[in-house]
Amino acid sequence: MSTKNYFSILLLFGAYFIYAQVKIQGKVLEATTGKPVAYADVRLPELKVGTTTNSDGSFYVESTGNTNKLVITKSGYQRYDYEIVEKIDFNFLAELELEAEDPSESIDDSGDGIALGTATVIGKKKQRVKKKENPAYAILREVWARRKTNGLKKIPQYSYNEYEKLQFDLSNIDSAFMKRKIFKGFEFVFEKVDTSSVNGKTYLPAFLNESIYKVEGINQPKSLERRVLEANKTSGFENNDAVSATVKNLFKDVNIYDNRLNFLNIKFVSPIATDGFAVYDYVLKDTIDIDGVETYRIKYFPRREGELTFKGDMYIAKDSYAVKSIDLETTKDMNVNFVRNIFMALEFDIVNDSVFYPKKEYAMLDMTIFSKKESSKGLFAHRTVNYYNYDLESRQPDDYYAQRIDPALNVVNTKDSSYWAANRPVALTKDQEGIYETLDQLNEIPKFNRIVKTLEVLGSGYYRVGNIDIGNLYNSFGYNKIEGFRLRAGARTYFSQNDMWRAQGFLAYGFDDNKFKYGADLRFMFNKYNRFQVGIGTKRDVEQLAAQLTASDGIMTRSFASSSIINQGDNFFLSSNNLTNVYASIEPWKNVIFRLDGNYQRIKPASREYFSIAYDKNGVVQENLTNSSISFSIIAKPGAKYSQYGIDRLEMTTLAPTLMLRYTKGLKGVIDSDFEFDKIQFLYTQPILVGSLGRSLLTVEAGKTFQGVPLSLLSAIPGNESYGQVYGTFSQLDYYEFVTDEYITMNWEHHFNGWILNKLPLIRKLKLREVAFLRAAYGDISEKSININRSTINYFVPNQQIYYEYGFGIENIGWGNIRPIRIDFNWRGNYNNLPDVRKFGVTLGLQWDF
Repeated sequence: MSTKNYFSILLLFGAYFIYAQVKIQGKVLEATTGKPVAYADVRLPELKVGTTTNSDGSFYVESTGNTNKLVITKSGYQRYDYEIVEKIDFNFLAELELEAEDPSESIDDSGDGIALGTATVIGKKKQRVKKKENPAYAILREVWARRKTNGLKKIPQYSYNEYEKLQFDLSNIDSAFMKRKIFKGFEFVFEKVDTSSVNGKTYLPAFLNESIYKVEGINQPKSLERRVLEANKTSGFENNDAVSATVKNLFKDVNIYDNRLNFLNIKFVSPIATDGFAVYDYVLKDTIDIDGVETYRIKYFPRREGELTFKGDMYIAKDSYAVKSIDLETTKDMNVNFVRNIFMALEFDIVNDSVFYPKKEYAMLDMTIFSKKESSKGLFAHRTVNYYNYDLESRQPDDYYAQRIDPALNVVNTKDSSYWAANRPVALTKDQEGIYETLDQLNEIPKFNRIVKTLEVLGSGYYRVGNIDIGNLYNSFGYNKIEGFRLRAGARTYFSQNDMWRAQGFLAYGFDDNKFKYGADLRFMFNKYNRFQVGIGTKRDVEQLAAQLTASDGIMTRSFASSSIINQGDNFFLSSNNLTNVYASIEPWKNVIFRLDGNYQRIKPASREYFSIAYDKNGVVQENLTNSSISFSIIAKPGAKYSQYGIDRLEMTTLAPTLMLRYTKGLKGVIDSDFEFDKIQFLYTQPILVGSLGRSLLTVEAGKTFQGVPLSLLSAIPGNESYGQVYGTFSQLDYYEFVTDEYITMNWEHHFNGWILNKLPLIRKLKLREVAFLRAAYGDISEKSININRSTINYFVPNQQIYYEYGFGIENIGWGNIRPIRIDFNWRGNYNNLPDVRKFGVTLGLQWDF
């Protein structure tokens, strides 16, 4: 081991003594059997600090204060009092004896609250106390009856400052990890290794972002709020704002009084939920003064393993029955990929019986890539938020709150160190102060930059050469029956992630048809407030036009069906699409877009040997189609969030719906266009969390073409002849099996997140999850469209009854954290009398979910 590595380890252990007086990690076992004691209460009573043991009896407790007393209690066991000798002890072992007699514990509130007591069973572990006999139940009933709301929504006006700190760390750093060759040349970073106050694991800071916001709002005559970034400071990676937005998006705002809490778009049962006694056990422990407020301390933990629940302590104010403070920590056996542990601590200021204000939030995700073993290397993601400088009296003119903020200022607003020293509500630790300098040093090391660049290529699919991105590399290969094996190369300009203009293009070649395909576009955005932009592009490519109803106007897009590798049938019904597009769009209101498109396209079969799009035009059969059209679209995404403001924004994962209304007008005679028609289309899609039952994804599409048009301008119900899963398509339909000029479709799938399988003792260990889905379509076609058809497709529509498919799937198949495989079993519900139908099918998908 090198001298530098020895020095790093000495610094690591030296940090234990400098920054924390007490760090104890160990296990709590039953003395007679050696079995772990789950969810025991571990306290440093003099410091009012504590934790709860995990299901395997393990725990970690830390405090910067000094004490020599540690107490462990658990219902049914004798109290364990320990005099701390070694203040730093990572191998602590406590053995609890079963209770031998009834201690008749009680808490007397001296008439100020509820008279409380607990019952015990002599000589053996206590049985679960009935809900109505549990003193914690009486307290929680009062909490439910006086369910509190954030006071900021009840007053005419408000303003406050919000300080947010995001941190990203490498966890479980040890000496073997430090000695790896990959770190040769920048061993100095290990001088910043520290230990987590939540679980005692060592970590190395890799990213730090600080932001101060000014939040101002009114509730009368209508609710308006403006949030301005006053300053931020970041270090770590080149695309700092994208990284900070990604880390921030891992954390959702939660209301502790809701029955279900959203973490990672997964609903966990709140310990304050009105149905909490169905999934939690509650134990009233004692009363504690917090900031001058007398509170009941209630310990809670899950009744069953494997469910989406927490363990921890809640502190309920005796006078108002409001949550003063609460700690939430997930259990080790939760069925969530890539996440070992979620921890959150919330603090509130209580104004009166019905109103509270947020004071401080801290959340941490303990994440891993390959394995959830405690020794595996991983990542810590932290978010700390402080709310301060509340002003509930001052008010600005109403139009002030409706003003649109410069999006550039809400991404980057750099201030000097003197500003931060004067305006941080909480000082950084010594290690955090050193992160900026350390990471700036790392960015000067070529080897480190090569590692970061490799990760960026894997994540984005683009390889940067100067101001040009080569890619998308993941679209380089494809196959279909007409082109055979297909190679594709693309590139785009890239000066920064907030470019106001971008040019991009691609070139492809099919080895069976021996033809080149190409595409290119150029887009400019002139106003970053309303996002007014224009663009022009053209492409010539082979495409499957029967794979989607609400097609994108983008030049660079291409449907899966054009180049799927493994198919259930022969995908011969492909078209050669030569498309030129010009567009202009504007966002007059946040997340509401108006877009005007002009399209000119020439369509012909990709292979006349297998497919014809022919139609009758004035008594003459035409083999090719020319179409000029304009379309106007309104696209709304209420609640959507983005991390950038340039022409290409990165949309963050949210529960925001997407609604689109589009009108298209065919322009007969314009540049030899063949048809005049009017077409209207509607799209609605949204992810929906359904309590503890999981997550649904619902999509509804509808449309109508008002005049007779040929095959290429009709709306084919999207089929899927591949073995892959493609949401929005019908897996048991062939391409062009149903061809309509008016339609309505529905796609619904529900991910139960193991809600059923987690309850089966043996299956639960496999961490599999169940999926159910239903697809339905109804459509019709006019006589005018039928009469002009001369193609190889015989039109058939689902107008006698609603066509439907149904089935179930098993997802989360894999090993460790790598569980991307999903298998679906699909059944066709009706129209089974048609020739060569596929009544049943199995499809395979890859997805990366928590």
